[in-house]
Amino acid sequence: MTTMTYWIAGILVMALVTYIPRVLPLTLMRKKVESPFVRSFLFYMPYAVLGAMTFPAILYSTATPWSALAGLIVALLLAFFRKGLLIVALSSTAAVLLTEY
Repeated sequence: MTTMTYWIAGILVMALVTYIPRVLPLTLMRKKVESPFVRSFLFYMPYAVLGAMTFPAILYSTATPWSALAGLIVALLLAFFRKGLLIVALSSTAAVLLTEY
C-alpha cells in the first residue's frame, strides 16, 4: 500500500466515521421522541462530550498539576457563583500564572 493510498483510505474512514452519527438519527428516529429519558439523554450528551474532551486538557496543559488544579478550582468557584465566561477564563488564567510564578 503506497503512502498516498494510505492517506486516502484514512481520510475516507474518518469521513465515514463522522458521517454515520449524523445520519443515524435521521434514519432511525422518524417521529418525535416522547421518552423523557431519551430526551434528557440527547439534551445532555453534547455537554458530557465537551466535558470529557476538555477536562484532561485542563489538567495537563500547565507546567505543574498544582497550577492546573488552582485554575480549575477558581474556574469552578466562579462558575458556581454564575460569573460571566470572560471573568471565569481570565481569573482562572491569572490563578494558573500566579501559581506557576
